[in-house]
Amino acid sequence: MRKVITIVSFFLVLSGCKKSIDKLKENAVISAMTDGQWFIKSFIKNGTTITSDFDGYKFQFYSNNTVDAIKNNIVEKTGTWNGDAATMTIGADFPNVVIPLSLINGNWHVDNNSWTFVVASQKSGNEVKTMRLEKL
Repeated sequence: MRKVITIVSFFLVLSGCKKSIDKLKENAVISAMTDGQWFIKSFIKNGTTITSDFDGYKFQFYSNNTVDAIKNNIVEKTGTWNGDAATMTIGADFPNVVIPLSLINGNWHVDNNSWTFVVASQKSGNEVKTMRLEKL
């Protein structure tokens, strides 16, 4: 009986540690994204570079999962964002927008990242997009 209690206790501690680690990862993602503004360094859609469509845009992410699209220092649109360190994904939704902001909407796979950049890709049907965000 004593072994059973020890084993059950061990697994309870492990599951608590996993939750703590997951929370730390989530906090790190939020901290990295919300600390400063970001701009699109590169945007490629189906092999065509369209980065210049995003000239003048900066993005400010907030811990309440909102994001401002700022063009020429004026908030043009507020949307929502989410990040998941476990699945290496980030998502954005700017409702009722046109190109270029509509190109950012959806879930993106994070292919590479650091505290100062994120490279992400999105595939939908035959469409493939790759974006590199960099911190100002």
